[in-house]
Amino acid sequence: MPAGTALAQRDIPAIAAASDLQFALEDIAARFRAESQNEVRLSFGSSGNYFRQIGQGAPFQLFLSADEDFVFRLHQAGKTEDRGVLYATGRIVLFAPQGSPLQVDAQMAGLKVAIAGSRISRFAIANPEHAPYGRAAEQALRKLGMWEALQGKLVLGENVSQAAQFAGSGSAQGGIFAYSLALSPSVSKLGSYVLLPEDLHQPLRQRMVLVKGAGETARAFYVYLQQPAARKIFARYGFVLPTGAMK
Repeated sequence: MPAGTALAQRDIPAIAAASDLQFALEDIAARFRAESQNEVRLSFGSSGNYFRQIGQGAPFQLFLSADEDFVFRLHQAGKTEDRGVLYATGRIVLFAPQGSPLQVDAQMAGLKVAIAGSRISRFAIANPEHAPYGRAAEQALRKLGMWEALQGKLVLGENVSQAAQFAGSGSAQGGIFAYSLALSPSVSKLGSYVLLPEDLHQPLRQRMVLVKGAGETARAFYVYLQQPAARKIFARYGFVLPTGAMK
């Protein structure tokens, strides 16, 4: 095997990505592989956990965060090449699995009724302590006056993907998680959902950045994520795209 080919095969960068990106990023990575013959290794989890891991030297070469503040803090700590670029803004949904007593609506009036009628015993969100989508869910529930009533009933996912699994499996009567996950066929078939208004929570501004020492494949993937083909996939999964230059 030629030395150059062997080197290319070894250059498979580890990418840390927020869990809301699971389906969109897998689609994008498949296109990238088909077009460039380069591989990336995707890992999905909570942005807060990846922030800590990268800060402690974990060997990720690219970080796609669901909260841009984590990127800014890593840059301040000298861990990234720059402040990265905004690639999307996320949205959240209220979801009810099949057979749930919860009726979904954009102002969550049905959830309030179900809580008052003691028909909600388990409600899934991502852990607000380290998952941006969990924090957005908490903000929405607080704004509509239901956060206190749900204490003792919350099922906290380690990340937003796990929260979606809890809600979709029926182990909870409902949940709030990423629109991008609800749009995937594997999740949408499990119940009903409604997109929640943007003004119920702070914007989920999602930013990506190259970690210092990133290799050529990671750099190429970073550029690819900003191109029309990738942006089209992000949009298909419900992400709001930045307009103009990504910065």
